Amino acid sequence: MIVINSKEVKPDDRPGDALLKTLFPKDIIEGGKVMFGTVVIPPKARVPMQGQGSHEQDEYSYIIRGTIQTGSGGKEYTVSAGEATLIPAGEEHWAYNAGDEDCEIVWMLVER
Repeated sequence: MIVINSKEVKPDDRPGDALLKTLFPKDIIEGGKVMFGTVVIPPKARVPMQGQGSHEQDEYSYIIRGTIQTGSGGKEYTVSAGEATLIPAGEEHWAYNAGDEDCEIVWMLVER
């Protein structure tokens, strides 16, 4: 078993206001296909800051706290605490916190 204390993990070096932490990179075990982490998106912050992002893995997310507006696959959604999302690999997406409290998300990227 590998145990990670998220308070001891340094944030990823990425631009913008969001606090992104990768707790388990895919290479933590040989042949790994999953990355796991958290992101805190403060009020009025957008990820990415401009345009849309995508990646080669399926993205599973669970909203722990707050609400986020997001676009994925050409549609817009509002997702709140207690809800989960799945963004298929390669699908462009973005997120914006229009609220007045942080939005905290647990995410997982899974290679097919």
